Amino acid sequence: MASRSARRAGIRLADLLRGSITGANATPASSSMAIAPGDIAPPGARFASTQVLRNRMKSVQSIQKITKAMKMVASSKLRQVQARAEKSRGVWQPFTALLGDAPDTFPKKTVLLCITSDRGLCGGINSSVVRFGKAMLKVAKNNGGEDAKFVVLGEKGKVQIQRDSKQYISLNITELVKYPLNFTQVSVMADEILKNVEYDAIKVIFNKFASMVKFYPSVTTILAPGSIKTSETGTPSELDLYEIEGPDSKEEALQNLSEFQFAAVLFNALLENASSEESSRMTAMDNSSKNASDMLQKLTLKYNRTRQASITTELIEIISGAAALEAAK
Repeated sequence: MASRSARRAGIRLADLLRGSITGANATPASSSMAIAPGDIAPPGARFASTQVLRNRMKSVQSIQKITKAMKMVASSKLRQVQARAEKSRGVWQPFTALLGDAPDTFPKKTVLLCITSDRGLCGGINSSVVRFGKAMLKVAKNNGGEDAKFVVLGEKGKVQIQRDSKQYISLNITELVKYPLNFTQVSVMADEILKNVEYDAIKVIFNKFASMVKFYPSVTTILAPGSIKTSETGTPSELDLYEIEGPDSKEEALQNLSEFQFAAVLFNALLENASSEESSRMTAMDNSSKNASDMLQKLTLKYNRTRQASITTELIEIISGAAALEAAK
């Protein structure tokens, strides 16, 4: 009988705290004891929101562990790719000095080769290349490049360009990082591009790695042998300084040099873009980990406040039940 009376007294007090003290005769003391209806669980389930908060805290902790692990993996990959990218810069630079670079040239058949990544969670690295490529497409259309087309390397770049420029995509190659990049693999890729695309100039657009927190879009131009600026005699002026031995003519040698230059530039561009991707992923995962820590701190504070409110309410119900029993005697 005593326990039943205590439960009935506790239920009456809970109803009172849910908002029954709203009349004109309510004193300031009784009004301060009222608790918002959303803070009290329905009968039979007290403060179920604490379980929801615990689940959210566990989810945030799991996400934080994943982002920290991804940051460590990206850091390890960056050290390897960065060293290879720095070594590859010496391969294509002599060809650019010999054959030249024409960033302001937009022949009729201009090919814009955009290098992006196959995976996300790396900040705005892909968006910067796509924006730069679309801007160059407009410039090419306004400066004689009527037949300008896109060649897209990477799944993320293809998805973004397809939204409003699908008709300009001539070729798309994905799964670039499925296997470790080497010059042989890139040479096969370069041959595949040259076989399927007609061009007067290829502009390779990629993110050039500068530091751990800095990269910027860059472009390198590879001219077709027939588009290279020639001297008055009709032969490339720089090549006149060299004597070519063997059965190949200067035109054939120039063709071979142009194709090799494209493979070398593409190899360096892929490594530079991979370095930029890993550094950007490191920064993105570091920011995500910090955001998860801030969110976890706020959830912990909210959980503690909710738990304290629950304990306070239970104590009030127990005391009120005991007082009701004393009054019934």
